Amino acid sequence: MLKKTPPELTFRALALGAAGAVVISASSAYVALRLGALPWPTVFVAVVSLAVLGPFGAGLREINVAHTGMSAGGLVAGGLAFTIPAFWMSDVPTELPLVSAIAAGVAGAVLGAGFTGVIRKYFIEERALPFPMGTAAAESLIAGREGGRKGRILFSACLASGIFTWLRDGAGLVPQLLGTGRFPSFWLSPMALGIGYIIGPLYMGTWLVGTLLANLLILPLGLHWGVFPSLEAAGAFTTSLGIGTIIGAGLFVLLRAVSPALKGAARAAGGQVKWLAVAAAIALAVMTVILGFPLPVSLFLIFSVWFCVVTAATLTGQTGIDPMEIFGILVILAVRAFFHVGLHQIFLIAAVVAVATGLAGDALQDFKVGNRLGTSPGAQWVSESLGGIVGAVTAAFAIFMLHDAFGPMGPGTDFPAPQAFAVKSMVQGLPDTTGFWTGFFAGLVLAAFRVPATTIGIGIYLPPFISLAAAVGGAAASFTRKEEHRRVLTLTASGFLGGEGITGVLMAIWKVVTLG
Repeated sequence: MLKKTPPELTFRALALGAAGAVVISASSAYVALRLGALPWPTVFVAVVSLAVLGPFGAGLREINVAHTGMSAGGLVAGGLAFTIPAFWMSDVPTELPLVSAIAAGVAGAVLGAGFTGVIRKYFIEERALPFPMGTAAAESLIAGREGGRKGRILFSACLASGIFTWLRDGAGLVPQLLGTGRFPSFWLSPMALGIGYIIGPLYMGTWLVGTLLANLLILPLGLHWGVFPSLEAAGAFTTSLGIGTIIGAGLFVLLRAVSPALKGAARAAGGQVKWLAVAAAIALAVMTVILGFPLPVSLFLIFSVWFCVVTAATLTGQTGIDPMEIFGILVILAVRAFFHVGLHQIFLIAAVVAVATGLAGDALQDFKVGNRLGTSPGAQWVSESLGGIVGAVTAAFAIFMLHDAFGPMGPGTDFPAPQAFAVKSMVQGLPDTTGFWTGFFAGLVLAAFRVPATTIGIGIYLPPFISLAAAVGGAAASFTRKEEHRRVLTLTASGFLGGEGITGVLMAIWKVVTLG
């Protein structure tokens, strides 16, 4: 007699996912505005889903579906928090209706979910990218269900990481950095070590190459030879160079991946491409009717989001980093170059892009978990879409509520919202166009020779203290030879990610409750 397979797409899984998306999106909006940081909620919500549904006999696949919906709210909230406050900082002479922010979030969520469903097979199965947070969440679920030695290793690492994170960020007893923040500073972060180990020596090695290139060659030699008049100018060049490298490599990946992704989706899910067209049509209607974008702008935006989602998938898969606001900035610069669009709509365009790329990164992390557990991608996609839409509505309400309660946002206020301030500032243009185009063409060429150029760009773009901390984890992976040791260290790395991620979310929720 065949053993009956436990159900995956259940009402309780969807209900828990939607309810969790409300909590996660509200807390994520707060922490993104207040602290300018947004920890991946993937491992946290995986553990919560296991704790809630596990006692009721739910299988890991059903738990995976529930946690997929929960986590979607966090990244959608980040996309809105990283962009919408830029409207208020810019003193636009018109009011921003709440319904516009909700519509931008929903349009971004629909596009992100639709495009991710199409490219899932290519990035998860064919390229098999690491997606470090997804790997960590899968290990957490498996170890949590099996218990025994695996469970002890993972949860001991998780507890140690959580305690360390609280001592650093909560109690202030441990410094965040060793050094001044410039090269060669080091971020004291268990999560960074875990990410470095999970993504492995190839991607971590090229990430480190970008860091060393920027901080040992470009910056010091450029200043020494007078290429840059000041340290600020040098920083603007390297920032633009890193962004350009990421985008150039992303364009090549897009051109190489479009056909396989569409064909792979059609083979795997038959009518999935049809649902992509439905998602694009819904987003098009929302953007033209509710947000009032001209039709050519809406069509251009859909194409741009597709490009950014593919780039975000590559970047998130290799490094676990999804720079949502950077994608928003690049698209609004392109829109302003080709179309005449009012300033009040520019920030809504950035919100659509940031939400779509944020949701795509989160969805692919969750699909990585599903691939490990054998969960139905269709069931996960339904949960991700529902969680994304719920998160868009909740996050918009939360951001407007905080703005009404605390007043102005930006530097020097209770809610600095640094990413939104960067969006507001970058509307005026890239810091260094020469650096951007240099990186763009370098990224194209490197990607053509199958060099992981996106991670090189990340190494150039990110502060060196983050890269050096992750490099230690990557070095540990390169020296791990025995399979038994690799399994133990993978569990430990997953625990490091989970502990810091869970503690970050819990501290965010605590701040929402205690600070109002």
